[in-house]
Amino acid sequence: MLLCFAVDRCAVSPTGDRLYIIGYWNDKLLTLARDGTLLATYTDPALDGLTGLHVTPAGQVLVCDCWSNTVLQVGWEGESKLANLATQEDGVRLPESVCYSSTTSSIIVGQRLKDTILVFRVE
Repeated sequence: MLLCFAVDRCAVSPTGDRLYIIGYWNDKLLTLARDGTLLATYTDPALDGLTGLHVTPAGQVLVCDCWSNTVLQVGWEGESKLANLATQEDGVRLPESVCYSSTTSSIIVGQRLKDTILVFRVE
């Protein structure tokens, strides 16, 4: 069995004890301990092309799902989806990157093939 998991993006929890990894072709989020032990794998049949990953200072895990035009929040443990934060109805088209700004309380989304950056205020 050939297992292929290229690391496209990674992020570290604010406490440094967890590493989150996504691979575009595998449609899954891996959560590893500091020593490399696999703690969790998040998959969902709706996932299709994970491209962006960010962990906020509060430890919230944000992920871009390119082909479903969605930015979602996954639990800090890396096992479950908590919410869709932005979707195609909000203007998201092929999200490539995501970042949270604590200064403006906003989620910033970069999009593939577009000259615009979307900014969503959050509370």
